[in-house]
Amino acid sequence: MTNVRDFGAMGDGLTDDTGAIEHALRDGGDGVLEFPRGEYRITRTISFDLAKTKALAIHGSGGTARVLMHGAGPAFEFLGHHGGSADPLSFKPEVWVRERMPTVSQIEIEGKHPEADGLRFIGVMEPTLTGVLIRRVRNAIHLTERCRNVLISHCHLYHNTGIGIWMDRINLHQTNIIGNHISYCRLGGIRIENSEIRNLQITGNDIEYNNYRAFNMPEAADVPTAEIYIDCSKGGTVREGTISSNTIQATYSPNGANIRIIGGASEHSHLAGMWCISGNLIGSQETNVHLTLTRGITFEGNYVYSGHHRNLVCDNCQNIVIGANCFGHNPDYKEKELCTGIRLVDCKNCTLTGLQIQDAQAGEHTVAGVVPIKRQGLVELVRCRQMTLTGIQILEGSPFGLYLEDCSETMLTGCSILDTRENKQTQASVKWTGAGKANAIAHCRANCGLQVPEHVKLSDNLVEE
Repeated sequence: MTNVRDFGAMGDGLTDDTGAIEHALRDGGDGVLEFPRGEYRITRTISFDLAKTKALAIHGSGGTARVLMHGAGPAFEFLGHHGGSADPLSFKPEVWVRERMPTVSQIEIEGKHPEADGLRFIGVMEPTLTGVLIRRVRNAIHLTERCRNVLISHCHLYHNTGIGIWMDRINLHQTNIIGNHISYCRLGGIRIENSEIRNLQITGNDIEYNNYRAFNMPEAADVPTAEIYIDCSKGGTVREGTISSNTIQATYSPNGANIRIIGGASEHSHLAGMWCISGNLIGSQETNVHLTLTRGITFEGNYVYSGHHRNLVCDNCQNIVIGANCFGHNPDYKEKELCTGIRLVDCKNCTLTGLQIQDAQAGEHTVAGVVPIKRQGLVELVRCRQMTLTGIQILEGSPFGLYLEDCSETMLTGCSILDTRENKQTQASVKWTGAGKANAIAHCRANCGLQVPEHVKLSDNLVEE
């Protein structure tokens, strides 16, 4: 290893060590920059041009080293030149020899400048980050241009004014984000914008509280944010992804979501899709999961709770499978309850099956200061078509359990829509209104009656008024 102390770095937190570290990067010989215990003050970005430098790795001696970034921009920047794919046949020999798998491990980076960032990777093949702590910067990890085979694991991205992991104008395949804590980043935990991305796995992370509340910035309250924010509205496609086995929760922020995925224009809803969202704990935001203009998403095996507006909203989505989730609230809060709710608008070719959704006993928010919820039903479908709802249990809905408006080719089969409260508040188990065709309700149980138009066929239902 190339010890930066051997090239003049002091590590006392006072001396500007920028030049000494650049000296070690330029003249060190074994490929690894070793930072012994200490605080290393730098004042400009230290850039690793992988085609020129011998160094491929930064190591912080088991996390005992801290880099204090007193300048604007990233503390460390890695510049690669791989123009191919992950296919071994696409590699130029010199790229493989000199540029593969740049590594950052066991080090802390702290921002001391309002425009300081953590790490930036440009066009890099196989960047690998393990055991890194980045805090009080703007953006912790920034990936841009063309990258392949990214691994980010066991890192702490904490209390940053921008984004935890920012994928910005990037062409990226094969990425794993595993086992990290990503929290208190004002503009989002993981945020993807204007990018071409395939094969992205977000697994086993704790992603929470990524909004303005940890900062004294009330002017930022209305800036839309999310723990996971995927946006193709201004360009790019993001497909073939997994969000699984994470804790994804927050404090309320206006326009906030735990997971927000935005596709393209209405005729290009497939720009964001082919995603599996499963096995997560998701809660405590304005909208827990918000999908807009997406196609081909499965959402199952999650516990979703305490959405101030809705637990799940789907706008202009196609081919969505929502199955075997539990939507509810946290009973530990007792009288401080938030309502639940699912809303689909202008969607088609969607399946809802095996859901269990139960509203707050009061039928309204009982937390002081919360904006009252406005809704027609616990589950709402508006202007939807070719929808299948099977084996759903809807409990304590208000004013209606299931509300449908201007829906066609919609089948409701084997569902229980009940108000089990001692003093029932549900006006009708199903309220169906507006125009439509080829609709049916069959083999369902309802204990508050059905209010449906003539174009809905009823068959073998158990209905109590």
